[in-house]
Amino acid sequence: MPTTWWWIAFNAMVLALLAIDLGVFNRKAHVVSVREALGWSAVWISLAIGFGLWIGSSMGRQSMLEFYAGYLVEQALSVDNLFVFILIFGYFRIPPELQHRVLFWGIIGALFMRGAMIGAGAVLIAQFHWIIYLFGAFLVFTGAKMAFGGESKIEPESNPVIRLVRRFLPITTKFHGERFFVRETIDGKAAKLVATPLFVVLVLVETTDVVFAVDSIPAIFGVTRNPFLVYTSNVFAILGLRSMYFLLAGVIGKFHLLKYGLALVLAFVGTKMLLSEIFPLGIGLSLGVVGSLLVGSVLLSLVIKPKEPADTERADAEPAKADGGAAG
Repeated sequence: MPTTWWWIAFNAMVLALLAIDLGVFNRKAHVVSVREALGWSAVWISLAIGFGLWIGSSMGRQSMLEFYAGYLVEQALSVDNLFVFILIFGYFRIPPELQHRVLFWGIIGALFMRGAMIGAGAVLIAQFHWIIYLFGAFLVFTGAKMAFGGESKIEPESNPVIRLVRRFLPITTKFHGERFFVRETIDGKAAKLVATPLFVVLVLVETTDVVFAVDSIPAIFGVTRNPFLVYTSNVFAILGLRSMYFLLAGVIGKFHLLKYGLALVLAFVGTKMLLSEIFPLGIGLSLGVVGSLLVGSVLLSLVIKPKEPADTERADAEPAKADGGAAG
């Protein structure tokens, strides 16, 4: 079983990796190329695979498979985050060279928040075993909502956290490089501390991650009940999210059926939790089902073309209608 020192050593390793990332390789703001994103994605995935092998040698094959299953589930569900990040950056017109900084600090915040949520989830499951069925039902419901719900929309004005920020901090409309806060003279008064649009976007990214964590963390508890495996698989998936964003941002829209694959993953894990006492599924089978659903949805997206938007048909019909009105 993991000891306190394992937790300390793992978090120290993560902080060291992030310090090297920001302080050495990404000290200056720049546009992340596809080649660079591919390289970093390979680094983070290799580290996750290596850590899983270490888990296998230290805790056994079962724990290794549980770690990989949790990592795959979290990595897959993180794809949904990418869609929203693309919308946020597009809405606020964030320059490409500044997106890396927002995502980096967003990941730092996510590590702390998810750690707290995982700890709370582990305590709840240990004290109230029946809550695992509540998690399962919630995941099935979320999967159905994802499959049949509409497209995501960004409405910053309706975000309560953004309203809270604006209540206590003035926000400038100008970007100031990589800075989240600057001092500006407002109405001829003494310079005051104001937040830049980059800080507003960071707050949106953080709150969005919390919303997605409400789905993904119960899903990982569906494949392993070990808090250390839940936490470490979650962290490795988050660490790779930034490079995955820059790698897939330009092509992710082509995988139009991926959301149905993700919905089926949530529904499968939720059903697995609901039937855990009656019909338990082996971790190897679960890993295979999750992987098959994701790969299948990606391949089908490439084979089956999306339907043409209804707006095109409407636009074609409008001239005919207009001509008819004129003739009358």
